[in-house]
Amino acid sequence: MAIRPRIAGREHARAGTSPISRAFLKRVAPLFAGNEISGGPMLLATFVALVLSSSPLASGWEDFWGLSLEISLGSHSLSHSLAEWIDHALLPLFFVIIGTDMKREIVTGELSRWRSAAFPLLGAIGGMVVPVGLFLVIAGQGPEAAGWGAVVVTDTAFGLALLAIFSDRFPAGLRALLLAFAAIDDVGGLLVIAGAYTRHIEIVGLVVAAVSFGVMLLLRKLRWFSSFPYVLLSIATWGGIFASGIHATIAGVVIGFVAPVRPRLDKDAFSRGVQRKVDDFQDAYRQLRQADGDDRIDRAAHHEVEAHLGYLDEMTAATEVTGDRLVGVLTPWVSYFVLPLFVLSNVHVAITPDALAGAVASPLAPAVAAALVLGKPIGFLFASWLGTRTGIARLPSGVTWRMVLAMSSLAGIGFTISLFIADLAFADSRLVEQASLGTLAASAVAGLAGYVFLRFAGDRPKM
Repeated sequence: MAIRPRIAGREHARAGTSPISRAFLKRVAPLFAGNEISGGPMLLATFVALVLSSSPLASGWEDFWGLSLEISLGSHSLSHSLAEWIDHALLPLFFVIIGTDMKREIVTGELSRWRSAAFPLLGAIGGMVVPVGLFLVIAGQGPEAAGWGAVVVTDTAFGLALLAIFSDRFPAGLRALLLAFAAIDDVGGLLVIAGAYTRHIEIVGLVVAAVSFGVMLLLRKLRWFSSFPYVLLSIATWGGIFASGIHATIAGVVIGFVAPVRPRLDKDAFSRGVQRKVDDFQDAYRQLRQADGDDRIDRAAHHEVEAHLGYLDEMTAATEVTGDRLVGVLTPWVSYFVLPLFVLSNVHVAITPDALAGAVASPLAPAVAAALVLGKPIGFLFASWLGTRTGIARLPSGVTWRMVLAMSSLAGIGFTISLFIADLAFADSRLVEQASLGTLAASAVAGLAGYVFLRFAGDRPKM
């Protein structure tokens, strides 16, 4: 579920006097759920960005995001525009969440069993190959062909937000399937960025990133629990990849894969190991209360009470999953700050009659739209179906093909990374605008289709 039970109960109580309000809140709330990546803030940011980009303020709005921000350290300095800093320094936080979620699925979720893992894996491969092929057929061999990478990826945030609206109608396996597909899809997109849209690679930066990542793995192997070294090494990994010339979003996935997705201490071991310490704490606390003003006994009893509390605190912390805690800390910031800022700084599309006419006349926008709306779901469905027919893959537990059809329709929502890749692919602002219009149109159509399919694909909730 995308909404915490207590929040859901509070909203139900507030809307109790109005069935219409209750139904509205039930549909809208998942778009703004703080405990999962939510699409509502991005949607609002998109609206603001499109309005400003189509207004007389458009030139000043774009110039603002192009302002240079320089960071200096001694004789060394690094200068990028505000938009580039958001892309390189903030957007990787979103991919830390993606990397951690994907690792969780591999270790403990649907991807932990090969045949179940093969289903979204094959679907993701088909969902990349087919749209790229369809794009190239429509776009032709001209300069527009360079934008093929924009149709590789699916927007995770919007897809999960739409699925969350109907979460009471579907099994948990469908969300896990969408998450696994989107995660593999995003990794494919990042590989495309690294391989096809990186002009120059600085080997020294890659060495720094590899060494930092290796040290993090070593610390994990040695069961080092303090978070401080991991924070420093994560920054070094990000800095190395950034300096290498490869887009720093790759660092987010790499760092996410380091996060533990199992607790250090399971609940059974905690139950067995903690009871004696609870008894010791109670004895020490009883002695503290009975100290009767004797400072020496009081200090000794107080010290013992604090020591027992420290032990219990550490044992309790050991039952937490570090990866879940990391995702929980990052998710509100990513949903309400990072992704909206990314949209505001990257969506500079003027929706004017001239721009729309140019997009329709060019093969680029139709190629992007067709590849996302048609190529993505067709590729996913065909490849995953072929996998099940050959016995390589199987449907996740509780998931039907009707649900898969509904989910695959969400795959055409390209948006964030599609816009980003389009900006990387073209130096000509006219082509960037056309690709962006195609992406926005495809995302709107795919989102609407996904909503309709999801509405009728699942079981009706019990009243």
